[in-house]
Amino acid sequence: MKFILGTKEHMTQFFNEDGVVVPATVISVPEATVTHVKSVETDGYDAVQIASGERKEKNINKAQQGHFAGKGNFRFVKEFRLKNGATSELQAGDTLDASVFEAGDVIAVSGVSKGKGFQGVVKRHNFAGAPTSHGHRHDTRRPGSIGATGPQRVFKGTRMAGRTGSDRTTVKNLKVVAVDTKNGQLLVKGALPGRRGTLLEVVSA
Repeated sequence: MKFILGTKEHMTQFFNEDGVVVPATVISVPEATVTHVKSVETDGYDAVQIASGERKEKNINKAQQGHFAGKGNFRFVKEFRLKNGATSELQAGDTLDASVFEAGDVIAVSGVSKGKGFQGVVKRHNFAGAPTSHGHRHDTRRPGSIGATGPQRVFKGTRMAGRTGSDRTTVKNLKVVAVDTKNGQLLVKGALPGRRGTLLEVVSA
């Protein structure tokens, strides 16, 4: 199982060996350090905790400073759970970088999507809206009837206006098209959640 932390940079175009252009997202992957390895015997499950990025020591609480044990002043800390009884050869203090992945690897990327604030049903749930003629002067983007005449209440899960975005999103079956180990970057085919600078978790599928 492969995994790494990175930040979303921007989208670009990538030409493969056949000269076909594919849309790709650039992920900046700084060097990450293994801060803790969990096991079934000690923690009840198998997992590897890695940290990356930098921040000032004064902004790190004493508990985290003790946990990092002088390995660095990290900004991001994430835990990757090992599945199906898999074990990891990593030890605390080991480092990871973009070379963990290779071109052609199939991955899943998780991150927080862009926040869009309070939105109506047309933008939030792709409602078609009402016809724009014959008495629909101001009703084109309204939700219409919610169909709760009998019970006289709003059913749970009814699609209505509300806060949109800022949700943890996972995009699966993405393909790594190129790896730039010199600059610490991954090029992934397709779009990824979040804005520029969003923390992304990259895991092999």
